[in-house]
This record gives sequence, C-alpha cells and structure tokens, in this order.
Amino acid sequence: MARPAVHGHGGHPRASMAPMTDTTTTDASRARVREFWAALYARDWDAIASFFGPDSEYTDVCSPPDDMARGPEQVVARLRLGLEKITGYEHELRLLVAEGPNVVTEHAETWTWHTGEVVTLPFVSVQVLDGPTIVRWYDYWDLSTLMNAAPAWWIEEIASGYL
Repeated sequence: MARPAVHGHGGHPRASMAPMTDTTTTDASRARVREFWAALYARDWDAIASFFGPDSEYTDVCSPPDDMARGPEQVVARLRLGLEKITGYEHELRLLVAEGPNVVTEHAETWTWHTGEVVTLPFVSVQVLDGPTIVRWYDYWDLSTLMNAAPAWWIEEIASGYL
C-alpha cells in the first residue's frame, strides 16, 4: 500500500519535512553583513571593496532607477562621495534579519558635518549574498530628511557625481 503524501499548510504536498532555509547559509550571511557594517562605519574603503564582486549592485532606492553602482570600485566611489566629507558617522543597528543569503537591516546613521549640521537617517538595507560576496544592496531611506539637513556646499559637491 502506498503511503499518503505529506501535506503542509494549505494542503500542498511537501517532499520532506526539512527546513525551508539552510541555517548555515543564514548564519554565514548574517555574520558577513555584520562584518560589512563594521567596515563601512570605520570607513575602511579597501575592506568595503572586498565585500563586492564585479557584478555586484548598490543603489539608494530614493535615487533615479538608473543610478546604480556596479562593482567594488563604483560602490566605494559612491560611498566616499557622500561619506568622506562628513566628520561624524555613527551607526545604530536596530534589527538584522536573515534568511538564507538574504539579509535585511533596520538601522540609523547619524551624520555630522564640520559646519555643525547633524542629521539622523533611518534606513532599511536589503542585501543578497552569494557566498561571502554582496551581490545586491538596496538602501531604502528618505532623501528629503538628508536634503533638509545637509549644508549647501555638501549638496553641491555630491551633485557632481562619483565618476
């Protein structure tokens, strides 16, 4: 007599009772993203570049859709453009959730300029890894929060672009 199919939630047959994601991959992805945040907030440009491959993509979702940095050199150039001229750069990690190679981080950055302006930017960052390499990094944040606080000289400088 044949054994009946095992049905999960919603009555759909399942091939096995194994977990949906590999905990080893999840743990490795979570650890790698934590390492990345440490390098970013230390502004260690060489270390930051090591997290990305030639096909990796990074964007701020609030920017135009075609404004995508690709590969380690462009990712670092884009980050340096915005971050190199600020004097204070603090990070508050609020939540980090991982499932397999996908990591979502809720966090806030506080930026300080030498001219006295300060802003705290809430972020949600979505990163997808392929082994140790971040292949996709999309940052979700509110551009108006930054633009309403940033000094005019800094806005003019970043408007020139990173290439």
